[in-house]
Amino acid sequence: HDFGFRGVSSVETAGLGAAAHLTQFLGTDTIAGLIVARDFYGKTDGCAGFSIPASEHSTITSWGKDREVEAFENMLDSYKTGLVACVSDSYDIFNACENIWGKKLKGKILNRDGTLVVRPDSGDARDVNLKILEILGEKFGFTVNSKGYKVLDPHIRVIQGDGICYETLKEILEHLEKNKWSIDNIAFGSGGGLLQKMNRDTLKCAFKCCLAIVNDEEVYVYKDPITDPGKKSKRGWLSVHCKDGEWETRSDGEHDFSTNELKSVFKNGELLVNYEWEDIRKRASI
Repeated sequence: HDFGFRGVSSVETAGLGAAAHLTQFLGTDTIAGLIVARDFYGKTDGCAGFSIPASEHSTITSWGKDREVEAFENMLDSYKTGLVACVSDSYDIFNACENIWGKKLKGKILNRDGTLVVRPDSGDARDVNLKILEILGEKFGFTVNSKGYKVLDPHIRVIQGDGICYETLKEILEHLEKNKWSIDNIAFGSGGGLLQKMNRDTLKCAFKCCLAIVNDEEVYVYKDPITDPGKKSKRGWLSVHCKDGEWETRSDGEHDFSTNELKSVFKNGELLVNYEWEDIRKRASI
């Protein structure tokens, strides 16, 4: 789930990053991405992404520490059906899971037509998520799926939204797998690590000039630093091809525009192809 709007440098950045995220996922709190999909890709079958009712710390802590149970109950009463998320670490996440959700509000949760999503938001995510799954499993019960992993009662789930990036996701999921908890129990939200933390070096991507026309003659333009062969750039005309499911870029005089997969979309101020949002989403699923 995209929590990234507040972690980026501008509304434009949020829109670009969130729209890229929406090609793979439907969960977002970044409205700017929905606007990009709608305004630039002619979204015709509804919104490109969705969110759910969710509390944040101030909507819990403003009730006061001694009224935390009332703050939690208010969320259940305000959203009587469907998914609802509640941040639960304002004071003591383990007490919240064991005594508030697991005892005082347990009946209301189990009788509700929907799922409560408990959100921890501090501490070592690997250990915290495992411990609260163990507590919730003890309080609400669980089944064991066909692969041998534990799955909580469907009325209760967890979302981890603190410190999520590629590396921490791997650590958390490996830890849960080792302790026989299914990934079905947990969702993830990413804020500062999602929309703008990626840069051109993440996938070694860069734009370089590869050809110039000088006095009507083609000049191959490239760099090839002796200190870093990985920075060698392609030279000459470029064409992209797919053969037996494998993609390749042909350059250095090997280009072939007759079978080139690259398409001109925008040229000299004219829009040549007007892609719709579903076209983008399908292409992104390759």
